[in-house]
Amino acid sequence: MRERLFELGASEEKEPAKRAPSDLEAAPEGPLRRVMLLVAYDGGPFRGFAAQANGAVPTVAGLLREVLSKMVGAEVRLGCAGRTDAGVHARGQVVHVDLPALPVERWLAREPEGQPGELTRLARSLTAQCGPAVAIWRALVAPAGFDARRSAVARRYSYRLLRSGVPDPLLRRFFWHVPGELDLGAMRIGADGLLGEHDFAAFCKRPPGVDGPINRRVTDALFRTGGDRLVFEIEANAFCHHMVRSIVGSLVAVGQGRMTAADLRQRLELRKRAGDVEPAPPEGLCLELVRYPDELVPGGLLARP
Repeated sequence: MRERLFELGASEEKEPAKRAPSDLEAAPEGPLRRVMLLVAYDGGPFRGFAAQANGAVPTVAGLLREVLSKMVGAEVRLGCAGRTDAGVHARGQVVHVDLPALPVERWLAREPEGQPGELTRLARSLTAQCGPAVAIWRALVAPAGFDARRSAVARRYSYRLLRSGVPDPLLRRFFWHVPGELDLGAMRIGADGLLGEHDFAAFCKRPPGVDGPINRRVTDALFRTGGDRLVFEIEANAFCHHMVRSIVGSLVAVGQGRMTAADLRQRLELRKRAGDVEPAPPEGLCLELVRYPDELVPGGLLARP
């Protein structure tokens, strides 16, 4: 496993329970333009990404939908690359939304030359109205056939741990405090065993009534260190509910000597969820980026300007 220096300044998909019926469907009546948004958020104030049917609790999707509907004067519906749980953060969430064509054309007409399809004014206005816990880093007219979730070919998450002897209250919303020594070498061996395509049923919260394998292809799993901070990064074609948090909880157990890397690999192969290792808490988890085919998104991902 290679080690990278931790840089300052640098969630799993959730089953569609209790979401609003319109959460992932397409849009108001009349001519529409699909827009894609690059969204970052502090998950602390929200009960996850997906809008709830009764709107009684704050969610990222609920806030975006409320603000966009007011801006265009019509109820809008949206979809995302990966629904995150309560407390989980994002810096690379991708959202698509179908908006009435007329306001989109007006926004495009007011954009500076040399930025085809970029909706800078829309992104700034959304950020001003959704902040401070939510920022829209980019807004663009989506290419034909684009769907934030179905078009994605990979997602990358990070999980942050604080290894100091005492907790830091100012980091508690973004780090899991794990005091004491961790065997980073053993944790890296455990992470290596996750690479490739496997049935990750042992690390997923299976939705009721869903049977069969939960196959996912992991292409990267590594640790970065810097002082008392440890960051785990994992990239896969897709993730299931609680997958990253369950993996991190098991890797920490390996680092603490409560299980071995071989034990972790055995659990993966047995495909049975074990109850003796709790998933890591949500606060340390962040959706970092989503990858798409180059023909839909130049360069394969939406990057912050």
